[in-house]
Amino acid sequence: MSAVLVEDGPDKGAVWHFGEPVKEQRALESGTAWADLSHYNIVAVSGSDRLQWLHDLTTQFVSDLAPGDWKSGLILDARGHIEFQFNVVDDGETTFLVLDPGYINQLIEYLTKMKFMLRVDVRDASSEYAVLRAPGMPNEIGGPFALVPRAEVEEMKKTFGGVATQVGTWALDAERVAAGRPRIGFETDHKSIPNEIGVLHGAVHMKKGCYRGQETVAKIYNLGNPPRRIVMLHLDGSDVGFPATGTAIENDGVKVGFIGTVARHHELGTIALAIVKRNTPTDATLTIDGIPASQQVIV
Repeated sequence: MSAVLVEDGPDKGAVWHFGEPVKEQRALESGTAWADLSHYNIVAVSGSDRLQWLHDLTTQFVSDLAPGDWKSGLILDARGHIEFQFNVVDDGETTFLVLDPGYINQLIEYLTKMKFMLRVDVRDASSEYAVLRAPGMPNEIGGPFALVPRAEVEEMKKTFGGVATQVGTWALDAERVAAGRPRIGFETDHKSIPNEIGVLHGAVHMKKGCYRGQETVAKIYNLGNPPRRIVMLHLDGSDVGFPATGTAIENDGVKVGFIGTVARHHELGTIALAIVKRNTPTDATLTIDGIPASQQVIV
């Protein structure tokens, strides 16, 4: 079957599925799948000071990032709210930040302001490189990934296609939700802090020096009381449609949070990531547009 494309949102125009989403999910879980993520944006940072500079600006420990190693990271505002989410890789000369569509202009503007006198250069490299989800078992950041020059993308697609099954965002979202991995703009809003979304000791390195917003992260980590928490919801699958991202979640008629990514998993059924108030009872049956849902605690 020909590809069915995503019609809206940040993945608009990407492949949603090829008509067999269950087969695609199983291939992804077994490590025999690949996906075209060339709609993602890429920021390139060059210069001899790049790794230490990014280390100081982000939540991740990247001062000694080895070429070819991929990590996830965030940039926070001064109050600890999440502004940018990305995956980062270095090739020995340039560091690349791979991020969702829609954030690149703001990120480049911020990074450019923070250059000062350091030996760094920042540019939009989205027209030069593309990222593919490479064949292999899923890892903690959603990879493995391959950063490929645009001129070589079609050849790489043929190479991957010869050994693995191409999958779309349906399979990728189902794997991500089942793994509890949040995505900016889906499981985050303007108030989100890292402590709420399950990324401490992952995208947020807890044993590194100061970065913008660290005080909030450390304070709430030590107190152990983030105002909200991420959960996985198991929704009643009798409804054909999905609740939209941002739809209110209620407990006995009282709003307690919002829904993020909804996915139909080949084993777990209809599942979703959501953000709820910390004091929401974990055994409460919640509702989204009248659809009942049980919680699975992540944080």
